[in-house]
Amino acid sequence: MRIVLWLIALLGSFAPAIAQPKVNIEQAFADSLTALPKEDLAVSGGFYVPAYSSIAMSQGKLRVDFSVTLSVHNASETQALVVKRIAYFDTAGKQVETYLKAPVALKPLATVSIFIATDDVRGGTGANFLVDWAATGEIAEPVVEALMVGGVANAHYAFISQGRPTRTVGKK
Repeated sequence: MRIVLWLIALLGSFAPAIAQPKVNIEQAFADSLTALPKEDLAVSGGFYVPAYSSIAMSQGKLRVDFSVTLSVHNASETQALVVKRIAYFDTAGKQVETYLKAPVALKPLATVSIFIATDDVRGGTGANFLVDWAATGEIAEPVVEALMVGGVANAHYAFISQGRPTRTVGKK
């Protein structure tokens, strides 16, 4: 019985990456969302967020896989933040997933997040997200971060990668 369980575990570790079911942000984060503003979106910007679904360790002889949680925080206490795009790219720059069918508006101080499971290694060592946002006027810049969590044997690792603004258009 032990041998069978060991073989199942061993063979499972060689299984190809499986796409995780897409999160429906509108349903999963309904309490964080509000109606899209009727006014023109005068301010917009974007973030590049490095993420690491896998990293090499032990002089490159060992690969450690990580789960990734991308969080988009509206840092404004008073205004809605429109999230226009959340897209996930692999090491080669190829888009792996897109997470919004249409823009959504985050309530003040609200958050939405995307989770990528440990066994979904499609992003590879140089995975990244692009997040595009907009607002009707001057607004606190959103906070966009990726949290990676994983481990090997008895060692567990967690680290955060902060998003970097790629552009801002309009008054800020």
